Amino acid sequence: MKQLILVRHAKSDWPEETSDFDRPLADKGLLDALKMSKFLKNNKIGIDYLLSSPAVRALSTCKIFNQTYNLTFGTDEKLYNPSESNFESVIYDLNDDLNSVAFFSHNNGISNFANSISEDIFHFPTCGVAGFQIECDSWSQFDGANKKLLFFYEPGKI
Repeated sequence: MKQLILVRHAKSDWPEETSDFDRPLADKGLLDALKMSKFLKNNKIGIDYLLSSPAVRALSTCKIFNQTYNLTFGTDEKLYNPSESNFESVIYDLNDDLNSVAFFSHNNGISNFANSISEDIFHFPTCGVAGFQIECDSWSQFDGANKKLLFFYEPGKI
């Protein structure tokens, strides 16, 4: 059994003359990411590995989660402006020793991907988190595996 956790980056700022890729987190985003990571850990949501888009706002969110979880983390360009197939490609590259992985990414891609694997309708707010149980022993079995929504949290509702 595997668990996939999807995290939309926290609230970002858009200072003048800053590219989309380099947008930093807003103060609210910093607070929400810390609050959400502590909420997940306090509710016994285990994570083995964090994988983030390399964009500043997503990677900053990931690093805040890592302050709470103290794990190794990585980046994958496919999680920046992702399509559904980008997520699947990243999943197939995961090491099977990892049972619970959190992806830090962006809308609209993260909402579209969540909707493609669940019958629940999602629109991720900033720092929204969805957890899915994937009934497989290997990430390579993801496509054909049964997927079940375990939780969906929004920072304004925790």
